[in-house]
Amino acid sequence: MSSSNKQAKAALERFKQEAANEVGVNLKQGYNGDLTSRQAGSIGGQMVKKMIESYENGMK
Repeated sequence: MSSSNKQAKAALERFKQEAANEVGVNLKQGYNGDLTSRQAGSIGGQMVKKMIESYENGMK
């Protein structure tokens, strides 16, 4: 894996951890298959919300 891929993967992991903390879901390092669908969906939804906000702020 290239250095830029490793950096991108690490950034995505930090982003996911941040979103999980904001919605009150505790993620572990590595496997998180024990999350409920609701928990996983709330993390993904928070990530999308933050990406949209970032995009909209960039358009201003």
